[in-house]
Amino acid sequence: MNLHARLPTQGRRHRPLADINVTPLVDVMLVLLVVFMITAPMLAAGLKVDLPHASTARLLPPAEPIVVTVGRDGGLAVGTDPVAAGDLVATIRARLGARDDRPIHVRGDRDAPYGDVVAVIDRLAADGLTRIALISKSRPPAEAAP
Repeated sequence: MNLHARLPTQGRRHRPLADINVTPLVDVMLVLLVVFMITAPMLAAGLKVDLPHASTARLLPPAEPIVVTVGRDGGLAVGTDPVAAGDLVATIRARLGARDDRPIHVRGDRDAPYGDVVAVIDRLAADGLTRIALISKSRPPAEAAP
C-alpha cells in the first residue's frame, strides 16, 4: 500500500505562502508612535522655569525695518533714496544710529541678477549687520478650475 496515495495533495505542487505577515510591522510602528508621542512634548517644551516678576519691565516697541531695494538694473536704494553701492553700508549705519537691533529688509526685483542681491547681502553681513531678511510677494491662492 502506498502512503502517498491517501494524501489529498497527490499530483499537486506545494506552493509557498506568498502573503506578508504585517503583524510584526504594525507592532513596531505602534511602539514607535507611542515613543514619539511621549517624547515630542518634552522636546518642544524645554525646561520648566518659574520666571520672576519685574514691576518696572516694559515691552520694547517693535523696530521699524530699514528697506534696501535692488533694482533690475542693479541700482540700490535705502528706503526711497537712491544710494551708490560703495555708500550702502555707511547709509544704513547712519540710519541705524545707536539701535543695532533694527532689521534690514532686502527687496530684489524679480528681474534683478541674483548675484547683485547676494552681493548686497554679503556686503551687509561682512560689516556685521546680521539681522537681514529677504522680502518677497506672496502668491494668491490658486483658483479652482471650472
